[in-house]
Amino acid sequence: MQSALFAAENLEKESATPGLTLQNSKMLKIELNGEVMARTGAMVAYQGQVQFQALGSGGAAKWLKSKLTGEGVPLMKLSGRGDVFLADRASDVHLIDLGPGDHLSVNGTNVLAFESTLNYDIKMVQGMGMFSAAGLFNCVFSGQGRIAITTKGTPVVLTVDQPTYADPQAAICWSASLQTGYHRAEQLGIGTLLGRSTGEAFTMSFQGQGFVVVQPSEEPPAGIAGGTAGNQQQGGGLLGGLLNG
Repeated sequence: MQSALFAAENLEKESATPGLTLQNSKMLKIELNGEVMARTGAMVAYQGQVQFQALGSGGAAKWLKSKLTGEGVPLMKLSGRGDVFLADRASDVHLIDLGPGDHLSVNGTNVLAFESTLNYDIKMVQGMGMFSAAGLFNCVFSGQGRIAITTKGTPVVLTVDQPTYADPQAAICWSASLQTGYHRAEQLGIGTLLGRSTGEAFTMSFQGQGFVVVQPSEEPPAGIAGGTAGNQQQGGGLLGGLLNG
């Protein structure tokens, strides 16, 4: 049988070491020998002896946070030995290696999989207050290991060494050490009162030393664990102890 479909770039890629690797720009391959955490429903194929266990949002405390904030990662645990292929609606997949002392803040909708050696928690994005439902809560990863995130299109990585601003629906992850805040991008005036708008009412601000990853798409700010802007506001009063606990 002959076809361009069977070209070398489309054949399964083998790696010398187990773990998270890219099969191609749209698909993650996990050479599983132990445990890996992945987004529920992201599996598109697998080979070998692999078990799938639903974990909700990663424990009772994280599940409650996800319900109150609309954020979180609906997880499944992959265990055993074999090859597992993951994807998310043909989004681009990127790998990030975290080392000791690294802390990465990621929009929950962009988390595809991560090694079980990493820790994560749901944290309030400081400085945003209640100005926006987008990016108000993020998943913060720490520890040592690899995480796979997704973007809608090819992103740009901005080095933050001066005040930096981004649409909160396009900024998908950043150095957790950065100071975040709210910045009004559109000036109030007679045009605003007459209904004329730039469509850029406000942006997120970033200060400090680090990076911000911005994708070329502005996603609706609905939470991935079934949350909405409404329950983010309702849950605000209950989160003080949880988010830092």
